[in-house]
Amino acid sequence: MSTYYQIAKERYAKIGICTEAAIEELKDIAISIHCWQGDDVAGFENAGELSGGIQVTGNYPGKATNPAQLMADYDKALSLIPGQHRINLHASYAITGSEAVSRDALEPAHFAKWVSYAKERGLGIDFNPTFFAHPMVKNNLTLSSPCEETRAYWVRHGIATRRIAAYIAKELGDNVLYNVWIPDGFKDIPADRLGPRLRLKKSLDEIFAEKLPGVIDCVESKVFGIGLEAYTVGSSEFYLSYTAGRPGVYNLLDNGHYHPTERVGDKISSLLTQYDKIPLHVTRPMRWDSDHVVLLEDELKDIAAEIVRCDALDKVLIGLDFFDASINRIAAWIVGTRNMQKALLMALLCPWERLRNLQNSAAFTELMALQEAYKTYPFGAVWEEFCARNSVPACDAWLADVQKYEADVLLKR
Repeated sequence: MSTYYQIAKERYAKIGICTEAAIEELKDIAISIHCWQGDDVAGFENAGELSGGIQVTGNYPGKATNPAQLMADYDKALSLIPGQHRINLHASYAITGSEAVSRDALEPAHFAKWVSYAKERGLGIDFNPTFFAHPMVKNNLTLSSPCEETRAYWVRHGIATRRIAAYIAKELGDNVLYNVWIPDGFKDIPADRLGPRLRLKKSLDEIFAEKLPGVIDCVESKVFGIGLEAYTVGSSEFYLSYTAGRPGVYNLLDNGHYHPTERVGDKISSLLTQYDKIPLHVTRPMRWDSDHVVLLEDELKDIAAEIVRCDALDKVLIGLDFFDASINRIAAWIVGTRNMQKALLMALLCPWERLRNLQNSAAFTELMALQEAYKTYPFGAVWEEFCARNSVPACDAWLADVQKYEADVLLKR
């Protein structure tokens, strides 16, 4: 225990915060780390260019191009991130060998290597069907398509992948978050907004009809995508109303999928009044849903604070969703995940009960003064102690390790 940490521990104790308890609590928070940062959302099926309102920019050298490379890169990132976490997979990361498998014919066997990988490392897995970057995405429509052949294809994909999620849950003895996001929408103003949404509702009902143990179902809204500026079928209002009427299906919050002035931190407490779980994707939108690496900014701190002060660490299922190809991809994983953890630690080190009492007693001057004062408390010392206890470098000491890996491995691909 460093002298720096001891001083911080004593200072936090004066405001009623036990840093040891905060460190222990943070250790048990598993973050779902998305595999698609490692290869620019390419996947392994070589279906073609990325499409569906999604764009990855940059051409930094050394991206993973096969399962072995992606798993090795993931290992390197995990070795420099404190705690025990989860893998977030997309269906397009099926490992099928030399066989070309249609997305509506995917089976558990195609993810057996991912399950073995997770078992060996004690990781959980979350799972997503992949409704984009595929020839069967017709006119930017999937589950809401007026073409029954197209709609039925994607319903079969949803059913198949949901069964894969159940297989993963059984193999790992752990729940799997199964998240549906579709790119459906129109570039310009549609003549019919209701029809696509009625077809989407029908499709979702068909996908979720089968009861599958260990699967936590959720749906993810979005405001717009590239080429889908005028109308998104799966809007926030649509999914909120859909999940409110269907127990067991949850509404995922992605903080890049709302209008720029909307804050997801404010939405968490609203959903907690109605839902026992809130799936969450954390990203960093810059002017639009651009999925930048998560930084320790005000919105991230607000999201973490809301989770902690609502006593919802066991209810909010935290995942990350960003993809930056302009920088070292492993560093992106590390920076983003560690910043999510830092924000949570900052929230755990705040005396929320005291601040709540001040609010309830209308002591707003003292409330503001203390909220500002706590911002300069020695959080960094507690973070360094947390890293040390988890045997990972603190501050920027991990960067040299990543740079060596880049020179020895990534640049030789």
